Amino acid sequence: MGATILVADDDRAIRMVLNQALARLGHDVRLTGNAATLWRWVKEGEGDLVITDVIMPDENGLDLIPRIKRVRPDLRVIVMSAQSTLLTAIKATERGAFEYLPKPFDLRELVSVVERALSAPPSTPEAPSEEPEEPLPLIGRSPAMQEIYRAIARLMGTDLTVMITGESGTGKELVARALHDFGKRRSGPFVAINMAAIPRELIESELFGHERGAFTGATGRGIGRFEQAKGGTLFLDEIGDMPPEAQTRLLRVLQDGEYTAVGGRVPIRADVRIIAATHRDLAQLIRQGLFREDLFYRLNVAPIRLPPLRERTSDVPALVRHFALLAAHEGLPLKTIDDAALERLRRYRWPGNVRELENLVRRLAALYPQETIGVDVIEAELAEGATAAAPLDPATGEGLSAAVERHISDYFAAHRGALPASGLYDRVLREIERPLIVATLGATRGNQIKAAHLLGLNRNTLRKKIRELDIPVARGLK
Repeated sequence: MGATILVADDDRAIRMVLNQALARLGHDVRLTGNAATLWRWVKEGEGDLVITDVIMPDENGLDLIPRIKRVRPDLRVIVMSAQSTLLTAIKATERGAFEYLPKPFDLRELVSVVERALSAPPSTPEAPSEEPEEPLPLIGRSPAMQEIYRAIARLMGTDLTVMITGESGTGKELVARALHDFGKRRSGPFVAINMAAIPRELIESELFGHERGAFTGATGRGIGRFEQAKGGTLFLDEIGDMPPEAQTRLLRVLQDGEYTAVGGRVPIRADVRIIAATHRDLAQLIRQGLFREDLFYRLNVAPIRLPPLRERTSDVPALVRHFALLAAHEGLPLKTIDDAALERLRRYRWPGNVRELENLVRRLAALYPQETIGVDVIEAELAEGATAAAPLDPATGEGLSAAVERHISDYFAAHRGALPASGLYDRVLREIERPLIVATLGATRGNQIKAAHLLGLNRNTLRKKIRELDIPVARGLK
């Protein structure tokens, strides 16, 4: 038997599309273009499921959800919106929506959500939590960002451990803060620690604290980050740089839910939510024996991948406006970027991601006298970046050299004042060697003899590196 589905959307075309798709599945679909009719149907006990837009002529669809939940707690509500921001996703979830879908939506995904909503068992309604006062600084309406917003909305009411991955400058800490600020532990502290910024010999003390006399210089009891974050969230940034001995202790905390301070004997209960983040390839680190596989699975309960800016360039104009306003609030002149300049920014590859864009906008505000920034200024500012992104010249290697130089400069900028004690040379080589060999094998269609000649390596050396770096090679090609 089909269900009765109530659809409220002021866009007639969307109503017709939903009517056709749901009717084909055997459902009885009732359509309206306003919130008042939808509310009357709900009060009269009609409908097994509601699909509603947010912006309608007479009322905001989000404001209707709490009233629906009061009179009919078990009635599922699916929210659609072209106002596709993080705050929209958060509000929809907090007010009791079963699911939030940004417009334009994928019809197959909507049908799947409808089927889940109709088959899901009744749930005990929770009291609505306090609404956020203002949106967080997560900007963008691209499909990639919509997935991030929906993930945050789904995870904010849980204590699940989250692993955030993404290149440097993509905003991993912003996502971690969003999960905390809208989560169950929002009243507790948010404590962040960067594993790459702490000397190896001090990481365990920084995390778990220490007792007096635990090591030379420990003249008193030290409180670790786990204790500082009690009742809140502990954000472990650059988890891929955590040394093996600290990985072992962290694994025990995640398994047992308690820890001991360095030099201590009394177990302390770990009352924190863990959010970890890294820009590194943990799978590769596991293969190299540099990261524990069992710890990875403990941390990777709910993975969130942040897209690089080059995968969501449609968000560049909104980000530029946001950063220009932030700069103006800090006392810098408010600048306008003309359309041609914005288009040039959209075509740039942004190796430093959102952080690089923010720095550029601040630089434009501080250094240029004109109120409107044109494409000539942008071309000049991006000249070095354009050189780094240029195709590799096999004769000179200038493209690769510039790209590597930029990557290393970004690394030093990100870790200024907190560089690792050693190992930078090997780290850079690892990051370059594997993609270089993979790309060369791809160019030679897996022919290792040609690839070795192109790379200037002995064939046996290339084979050894393929094994060490765990590079897949097509069968039959040598």
